[in-house]
Amino acid sequence: MKAGWSYKRFGEVATLQRGFDLPTQNRIAGTFPLVSSSGVIDSHHKSAVKSPGVITGRSGSIGKVFFIDKDYWPLNTVLYVKDFHGNDPKFIFHFLNNFDLKRFATGTGVPTLNRNFVHDERVLFTTDTKEQQRIVAILDEAFEGIATAKANAEKNLQNARALFESHLQYIFSNKDQNWRDLGTPLSELCELIVDCEHKTAPTQDEGIPSIRTPNIGKGKLLLDGVYRVSQETYVEWTRRAIPAAGDLILAREAPAGNVAVIPENQPLCLGQRTVLIRPKSEFLNSHFLAYFLLQPLMQTKLLAHSRGATVQHVNMKDIRALQLGAIPPVAKQAEIVELIQSVSQQNDQLISIYQQKLAALDELKKALLQQAFSGEL
Repeated sequence: MKAGWSYKRFGEVATLQRGFDLPTQNRIAGTFPLVSSSGVIDSHHKSAVKSPGVITGRSGSIGKVFFIDKDYWPLNTVLYVKDFHGNDPKFIFHFLNNFDLKRFATGTGVPTLNRNFVHDERVLFTTDTKEQQRIVAILDEAFEGIATAKANAEKNLQNARALFESHLQYIFSNKDQNWRDLGTPLSELCELIVDCEHKTAPTQDEGIPSIRTPNIGKGKLLLDGVYRVSQETYVEWTRRAIPAAGDLILAREAPAGNVAVIPENQPLCLGQRTVLIRPKSEFLNSHFLAYFLLQPLMQTKLLAHSRGATVQHVNMKDIRALQLGAIPPVAKQAEIVELIQSVSQQNDQLISIYQQKLAALDELKKALLQQAFSGEL
């Protein structure tokens, strides 16, 4: 163990205190931050605690830590550091970011952090303020660089996702004389368009995937973390129609408009707010229809009549009545699908690179914190 470091009770290095009630109707906009378990959410005309502040979630969102450099009002969903015991506040901020607060949360519905359990925990700590300030300077500089790198990677990731949409728009805007408007709604170009069951399926650890809106990507299913159901539930949830390879699943909300094609040998059932679409093969290639619906122009048409003030919701009648406009012959559709899938594969590789970079930056930050608070930095 490095000289100057020793084990202490958490309560000896920082005292946590529950925040203060402040009902919404009593809040008056001002210059002082109102801090909840998710961070600064509003302002108030007066403060309750002097700066600097170190705050973490007490109820709801557990584990996030915030540093406030001005007087503030901590709400009752947080714990704030009432007493730093002479320690550098920024050092305590980094210390809490390294400390696994989530393991002290209790409650199955809304998790709650009990500060008394935290206070009794033994922690490795240095009370040497010069050493604290040295570590803070190193971490602040490193984290500033990491934040810049993350912002760049996130921007590149956003651009990569937008690139795919621009490719779709370019491909579908280059029509020739062989593209024809059949003048019929989507319902007449499909064997079936079936709504999901309007209730939540009972789930289990193993079984058949139940596709919810988060599992519907841009042309493909996202099965990581998918909910699963029993064979009995599957039979009940597919009584309207049994999903088959080549069928489309459309998200009616959150996010409305996303659509994926069911691959071969993949039994599944529909979760809430999804729609099963089975195109007629003489009119539409399944993958072509999926990509066609994902292009910006069709997304605008599809969502033009969506309902909901905060969450867009597409009605079944609007899906069935949707006019596709001009489409090419099925043989040409297959050629277009091959082109789009090639672009999609390259785009997925690019997205994967940026996602891996973001994950690596998060791991680097964790590693630096672990080094700092094991006395190795």
